[in-house]
Amino acid sequence: MSAAFAEARAGVRLSDAQRLDWLRLIRSESVGPQTFRALINRYRGAGAALAALPEIAARRGKPIRICGIDEAEREMEALRRAGGCLVALGEPDYPATLRAIDAAPPVICVRGDLSALRRPMVSFVGSRNASAAGLAFTERLTRDLAAAGFVIVSGLARGIDARAHRSSLGSGTIAVLAGGLDKVYPSEHAALAEEIVERGALVTEMPMGWEPRGRDFPRRNRLVSGLAYGTIVVEAARKSGSLITARFALEQGRELFAVPGSPLDPRAEGANDLLRQGATLCARSQDVITMLEPMAKTGLPDGPLFRETGQPEPTEPLWDELEPVYAGPTPETEPGHEFDEPAAAKPPEAPAEPAPSRIQTGGGARGLVESLLGPSPVAIDDLVRASGAPVPEVQVALLELELDGRIERHGGNLVSLATK
Repeated sequence: MSAAFAEARAGVRLSDAQRLDWLRLIRSESVGPQTFRALINRYRGAGAALAALPEIAARRGKPIRICGIDEAEREMEALRRAGGCLVALGEPDYPATLRAIDAAPPVICVRGDLSALRRPMVSFVGSRNASAAGLAFTERLTRDLAAAGFVIVSGLARGIDARAHRSSLGSGTIAVLAGGLDKVYPSEHAALAEEIVERGALVTEMPMGWEPRGRDFPRRNRLVSGLAYGTIVVEAARKSGSLITARFALEQGRELFAVPGSPLDPRAEGANDLLRQGATLCARSQDVITMLEPMAKTGLPDGPLFRETGQPEPTEPLWDELEPVYAGPTPETEPGHEFDEPAAAKPPEAPAEPAPSRIQTGGGARGLVESLLGPSPVAIDDLVRASGAPVPEVQVALLELELDGRIERHGGNLVSLATK
């Protein structure tokens, strides 16, 4: 094995010079994960691949902007100042589950406890406009799975993601970002991100300073599913971003679980469709533990990081992959382009939990309480927790809704939206 190719061996830490070359290569224009792999295969190292890029560009008549040494060093320094580090594919701290997927990111930026990346993981996805019942079930499920030794992975979004993270802070949780480590989205979850760092980690493949765009969220979703042995869809409307993650999980050969919901609730349509298509029903934590514990014990099959046989020079089809990331300015995130549920399927907008600043006095909590309700009965205590509103305000809101015939009360202090 040549010295240059040895940088790609599993379990071998890169030298500082090699790490800088890897970062420069993946940050160069038109170089995504698949192209990076092809270049390493062909030239036996990132340094040699960088040296070959100008000639490749000249022959193709298509200029390629190569990330400069200064640019890469500035990114490394910014990462260090933020308390993060760069982990390369094949290094001991690189998650084995992520290494096994197609188009695995050659480098990831991590801030927090690296040991969390070596533990078995399960990912949660679901509606940003989640029901109180969905939030309560997510909390119960994450706590049981954490107690069974699993690290909880999600995307730091509002609703199900945030509840999954908050419920597993004490045991370790991993948030995958669509932007750089210094660009937490949504910004209201910046404090939650800091709490996650204490026992878990923030992970991204994007450079420092990268503003997340709508197209970056599906790219992030493949890492949410790729880190985990299985993905759980709690609530998802049809055509929601959660279903993109579910598709990635299936393509990556991971277990896919779906929590059944009322056929009358549009937030459950996507999850119910997944069940009809063969996803494993998740009605309790043991459904997940039984399926994933054997995988966690044996691990996933290890594929070769980079084949040692000579590979042809990259050709145009190799650029037909996830959009590459290269050094340069990025546009601000466009509102409404976060790949959430389509507007027609959304229930009334609910704030991130908890959000006392959004709760008004008197009857102002009514809209929020109604948005958290669905056809499935939910405990009033769970409704109070999900809303972040004082108990008296929730009780007044429920009374108003009941007088208008909008809700039904059930035994055991449960309420639901009226279905008639």
